[in-house]
Amino acid sequence: WVVPRSLSRCWRFGSSAGAGCSAGAAAAAGRFESLGHDIVNHCINDILVQGARPLFFLDYVASDRLVPDRVAELVSGMAAACRAAGCALLGGETAEMPGVYASGEFDVAGTIIGVAERGALLPRPGLQAGDVLVGLRSNGPHTNGYSLIRRVFEGVPLDTVFPELGGPLVDALLAPHRSYLHVIPPGAPIKALAHLTGGGFIENIPRALPEGLGAVVWRSTWPVPPLFSLIQQRGSVDEAEMFRVFNLGIGMVAIVAPGDAAALRAGIAEETFVIGELAAGARTVTLA
Repeated sequence: WVVPRSLSRCWRFGSSAGAGCSAGAAAAAGRFESLGHDIVNHCINDILVQGARPLFFLDYVASDRLVPDRVAELVSGMAAACRAAGCALLGGETAEMPGVYASGEFDVAGTIIGVAERGALLPRPGLQAGDVLVGLRSNGPHTNGYSLIRRVFEGVPLDTVFPELGGPLVDALLAPHRSYLHVIPPGAPIKALAHLTGGGFIENIPRALPEGLGAVVWRSTWPVPPLFSLIQQRGSVDEAEMFRVFNLGIGMVAIVAPGDAAALRAGIAEETFVIGELAAGARTVTLA
């Protein structure tokens, strides 16, 4: 890379992600703009956990047959998410591959490049037992768990209104993946961040931890949104599997020293939750 002199003290970060099975839900509903938001915001959060801010984003759209209106709606969503994040949408590639994709199938992927000052890199040294887990709300499945969701709601029309959801099922399933870029204040006293994507609590929190430290998550410390309770009930999914697959209403976890938790929460303009703490032991998550 050739980097401007002003960035020579920084690290560059890249992340790639795909929309996966959430693309199927979008196709079934004929709603594609939210999928554009999903792929950008997913990538933003992936580099945010390293302390990086987004610079630019590239997309990739593949299908058996490219439908111009569909691609335009996807790109519109990506462009809106990039504008909100202050990063450039550089374009990317569209590929038409009949025979590779079944009729009507498509996939969306993206790559983001970001930058971080060396002094802002996460996770920071000094993580220790007793550090606090602060949970930030999600607003839906956040592009994860859709294979299981599809099985649970097989045969259920997407416009079905479940009383506990307060609206059509499709609205709950296609709520855009949140970006936490502007939720977490710059300079917040954070030691580490965990983006709860594929693998849920069980796989993502340990990625932020050094050897010799695990996390204890207190299950009853935040309200689980009705969608996840509905999935668990209809699919007879056990609790451990729910925590492994879904974010259960917590999209990002910040790890802070106990004395910094109040300051962090006060600096975030929405309700947050103290959902657990670090403990000496294996680098795993224990549900308590």
